[in-house]
Amino acid sequence: MTSVDRGVRERDAAGDAGSGAVRSTAAGSSAASGALAGVPDAASGQSDLAYARLRSAVLGLELRPGDRVSERGLEALAGASRTPVRAAMVRLEAQGLLRRDGRGWIVAPLDRDELDQAAEFREAVEGAAVRLAVGRIDLDELAALHALVDGEPGEPDELLGASRSFHSRLAAAGGNRFLADAVAAALARLERARWLEVRTAESRERSAAEHRAILAAVQAGEADEAERLVRAHARAARERTAAALAPDRTRGLHVT
Repeated sequence: MTSVDRGVRERDAAGDAGSGAVRSTAAGSSAASGALAGVPDAASGQSDLAYARLRSAVLGLELRPGDRVSERGLEALAGASRTPVRAAMVRLEAQGLLRRDGRGWIVAPLDRDELDQAAEFREAVEGAAVRLAVGRIDLDELAALHALVDGEPGEPDELLGASRSFHSRLAAAGGNRFLADAVAAALARLERARWLEVRTAESRERSAAEHRAILAAVQAGEADEAERLVRAHARAARERTAAALAPDRTRGLHVT
């Protein structure tokens, strides 16, 4: 072998080694990037979990209107550290469920005027949404709503969950996401007060019967009747909520 041949081979060997090192470094970088990419997902998951737990505690009155709360104080309830809890609290503030109070936070009081306006808003947007649903709902979704309604009523928490799903899905069946989002937002604003409304078995039975009547009109293709029934249901819920918020029935709750 000539000295030239040996030089060529040495350069080739060095190149192969360098390529291997580059490939190894690239693989390591890729693995590191993948690990880092998972960090935001994990953080987002913790924030979502904290939000779900805190929202449930507020809506179910485990955290009562007017209660003072803090990021640190809610860590155990939320099952998350301070940063995800802070993010969850900001989301709850946007929904009107928490409120800043100086440098701290309070669970938003139940405001009778605000609830009355939310109920008016719900009646308007849900009436429009159900008209669209009459002509657009498919058979599978209709069957799913029947199954949902047939399972009512249960305990207050169960009925509220089923009722929220019924109204949200019926609105979504109309195919207009703006109306569907508006209905969902109104229901969220009203849910704490509705928990007070459905505490009795009688009120739960009445609500379930109204749901069945609405669904029957939708299935029959009667848009005018479906809208009339959903508006009447919203007004009845509004009246029951107002009665549930009477001063003699809300002792210990911060209601304005």
